[in-house]
Amino acid sequence: MNVQDWLNEADSHGAFQLDLSCLLDGELDEARSARAMLHLEECTTCRDFFQDLRQQVRIHRDVADPDRLFARIAMITGGGSLPTGLIPAELEADAEAIDLVHRLATVFYQLGKSYVLNAIDPDFRTRVFETVVPVAETKNHGRGFVDGVMATGRGEAAELDWQRARHMLNGRLERIQDPLEKGRRLLDEALVADPDHEEARLYRAFLLAHQGRRLDAAEEYREIFNTAINESNRGHAAMQLGKLYVREKSYRRSIICFRWVTISGLADADDRFFGARFNLGKAYAMLGDERRSLAAFETLLERHPERTDEVRELFLNSPLLREAIDRVPGFTEALFHRCPALFDADTDSFPTADS
Repeated sequence: MNVQDWLNEADSHGAFQLDLSCLLDGELDEARSARAMLHLEECTTCRDFFQDLRQQVRIHRDVADPDRLFARIAMITGGGSLPTGLIPAELEADAEAIDLVHRLATVFYQLGKSYVLNAIDPDFRTRVFETVVPVAETKNHGRGFVDGVMATGRGEAAELDWQRARHMLNGRLERIQDPLEKGRRLLDEALVADPDHEEARLYRAFLLAHQGRRLDAAEEYREIFNTAINESNRGHAAMQLGKLYVREKSYRRSIICFRWVTISGLADADDRFFGARFNLGKAYAMLGDERRSLAAFETLLERHPERTDEVRELFLNSPLLREAIDRVPGFTEALFHRCPALFDADTDSFPTADS
């Protein structure tokens, strides 16, 4: 590479890195965001720059907000008691208080999730990634945890009404008849205890979307994506936000969300995110972009061969996707050539309800 070529490449990286900095701050418009995300997929240099930039922002936020730092320490140690000597002795009580509050919030979140998912969709596995906890067992565990904190006085450093939490677990909840309302109240209690509890915020947004409050849900998902410490929670927020955009037929916006999941590596590192590539293929198909849609579906089957039956089921339950493919001349034939596993072996056609 001669000097001029090197300078041109450096200028190109510099322009995109400025866009990536703006992307991190939420200051990039839709078209430039899409270009930046595409460039990230292709350019290792800029991808490394973006990851380093995100890490620097996280460090800055931790320094500016000690609670975030303690929360990160609790996460690293598995949410259990913080080991002596990890932080200065005078901060250990505060750190333990934060840990206890987070554990209480998690009890409320797990119960709330159980009520919400069972009320909305008994076959919740088609919508979310985790199984629900057994309600009775979790309530008993929660009551024992709260009683232990109150009996030992360990929660005194935390500015939290532990008696209120005990009442909620011991009977107040039983007076609420509607399972969805129980779930909402429990998620609210989780966020009263720990306003930054990422999983509780995710499920509150999920409930808002179910109730038709899509703008509120989208705003919550965007906030979680921008602030979450846990990378998987950022992935969940991106996936759910992308699905909201699909419902609104804002396919280009949905693509930005799903591409983040694939570019970040979550779609490969965590099998729960395999659907990001299906959603990408679907969104591109709805836009009539045959080339990118084919690439997404082909990569999906190559990276997740054990999910082939589930992908076929997704096609079966997506008539709008099949119609979009049929509208583009030659699309169906190209898909059959590159992804034959999606088709019925006897008829060489898309699977149907009778297949």
